[in-house]
Amino acid sequence: MKVAILTMFAGLSSTYSLVNVVADQIKMLLEAQVELKILVSETCPDEERQGVFLDPRLEWVKVTNTRHGAPIVWHDYSAPTGTVHETFYEEAEWIAKDYVRYLQDVDACIMHDILYQGWHLVHNVAIRQAQKSLPKVKFLAFTHSMPVNRPQKMEWPFSARFTPMPNTRFVYPTYSGIDALARQYDVPQGSCAVVYNSLPLLEMLSQDVQQVACRIDLLNADILAVYPGRLTTGKRFEKVAALAGAIQRKTEQRTKVIFCDFPSADIPGQIYKRTIQTEGMKFGLEKEDLVFTSDLGYEQGFPRRGVFELFGLSNLFICPSYSESFGLTVLEAASRGNFLVLNEAVPALKELGDSLGAYFLRWDGRNFGYDTHEKYVPSEQAYYEEHGGIIVNLMREDHSLRAKTRVRTKYHGAWICRNQLMPLLVGTT
Repeated sequence: MKVAILTMFAGLSSTYSLVNVVADQIKMLLEAQVELKILVSETCPDEERQGVFLDPRLEWVKVTNTRHGAPIVWHDYSAPTGTVHETFYEEAEWIAKDYVRYLQDVDACIMHDILYQGWHLVHNVAIRQAQKSLPKVKFLAFTHSMPVNRPQKMEWPFSARFTPMPNTRFVYPTYSGIDALARQYDVPQGSCAVVYNSLPLLEMLSQDVQQVACRIDLLNADILAVYPGRLTTGKRFEKVAALAGAIQRKTEQRTKVIFCDFPSADIPGQIYKRTIQTEGMKFGLEKEDLVFTSDLGYEQGFPRRGVFELFGLSNLFICPSYSESFGLTVLEAASRGNFLVLNEAVPALKELGDSLGAYFLRWDGRNFGYDTHEKYVPSEQAYYEEHGGIIVNLMREDHSLRAKTRVRTKYHGAWICRNQLMPLLVGTT
């Protein structure tokens, strides 16, 4: 399908928040393989185009903003009554002709604040006039500010800011505003919809983390665990994979594990990694549910900054290590708001866990002067699944952790596009 985004931007400064909202929307639609054209004012400077606005897949269209060689001046007509300037209707006619010309080959048109803002009244009237010649085009009218109270007295053309438009859905970024939005335009709430603004988390992170994201789905995992460490059997990587697998099998939560590993002389890395993968799959993971950063070109270790960034995305830290003198990675994971699951049999982990409110499991461990070995009745699988269910419930009850997970999984472009925007574009109005 082909979609037009009607903005009438006269500039592209990122300090104007709507520019960022539109940029994020362009990215999500391009990633969804949607053919796009962007309509801006003819006065929008080309030199201000940067980032996604320079994407060669975009059809960049400048809509007229001149009449008889003179610039069209936008007036703020926010009042519901009054008098428009003398050339208002002629200007609307000129702009409408451009809209018809540029929108006749699209399936849908997304308008940003065109029907809402008082200074866009001339464009509001123009698009309504153009729509008469565009019967097959579906319109989405986005409002990015608080809906205004519907006045008792209105006059045309000022009433266009409060008048329904055929074949149009009215869109707001939160559900709380739907009732007010419907009242403003005097439409049923069923004619309104919600499309969140997105938070482009991955774009804010380093290229190293973005490379990991190309290999494993960081944003849609319900449970995301990160475990950094030397690739030695003493760190018990296979136990992390096993517990993660049991959690996925028991709770049906999409679970992903990232091992930020670096080499050890204790055991050949490829042999141990196969063991870890086998254990994970035995307990409930799929092969694509775990990744080693050493397989992504970081054979000597993943950058520490990248580990911290991954901890900022993850929500579960599992440390079944056989022996620790302190456990710095526990502090790193905790500092980024992860739920901690630690080996109770290791004194340093028990001490840290007690002070940080960790959840404890029993794995083999080295204590001062003796080692401990665990036996699970009826089985290790049952032990992990029982505690895995408890862990997930505790994570759900943690308001901060739930908020962190929801921001990562529900406010990124792909989720918004798939669940909110595309259904409006492809569905019936």
